[in-house]
Amino acid sequence: MTEPAGLLARFAAIAAEAGARIVEIRARPHDVSAKQDGSPLTEADLAAEAVIAAGLPAAAPGIAVVSEEDADRPVPPAGSRFILVDPLDGTREFLGPSGEFTVNIALVEDGRPVCGVVYAPALGRIWRGAVGLGAAMAALPPGADPARAAWRPIRARPRPAADWTAVASRSHLDAETEAFLAGLPIGEHRAIGSSLKFCLLAEGVADVYPRFGPTMEWDTAAGQAVLEAAGGRVVTPAGAPFRYGKTAAGFRNGGFVAWGAD
Repeated sequence: MTEPAGLLARFAAIAAEAGARIVEIRARPHDVSAKQDGSPLTEADLAAEAVIAAGLPAAAPGIAVVSEEDADRPVPPAGSRFILVDPLDGTREFLGPSGEFTVNIALVEDGRPVCGVVYAPALGRIWRGAVGLGAAMAALPPGADPARAAWRPIRARPRPAADWTAVASRSHLDAETEAFLAGLPIGEHRAIGSSLKFCLLAEGVADVYPRFGPTMEWDTAAGQAVLEAAGGRVVTPAGAPFRYGKTAAGFRNGGFVAWGAD
């Protein structure tokens, strides 16, 4: 059985290759269409999906892969081991100037993301983490080899007595999120795209990330794996563990709150 520790390096290499392809496409005119839900689908989404789909069978043989852009995605049995992929998380950020988009790859075991990699190629940063092994980040320009990167351990910080830093979606801030944050001692509120919000908590530069609007499992699994490896946690609004493999819901998530260290 391929263990999470062995998968991290392989996931990072595949994410780096996909990220380099995304940046290459972003630098030139490219095709953009719309999915059935109206969200944008770009040439880069499909190119990154192709890179990851080609790399994972050798990197993680025998493990089912569930990807956002795979129309024929499998339905893993309840409690099974599978990989969740978002080849381009934050397509609106890809189309805009911020560069706050990511490549997300995570391994789920028994409903929990146990290891994951988040790569932000336009920002030149990559994060990885596995439960029990800790989390790390590195500078990684597009085209660079993550095996040669200078990885630095990261850790979520305990929440201060006051002046917490909150992160929230750049494009999905709603009244429920604002009401939740109004009940906390927030000193700074940062809007940022994609799974980068989990990574800021994992690095210890933010304290809370609430999300009550809809997301999909591939949007959150890799970021949750990095954050929990760094000592943080992700729970439902009621405080229960935030679980994966919700195939009856079409892999749709409910609301959640991501926290730094307690």
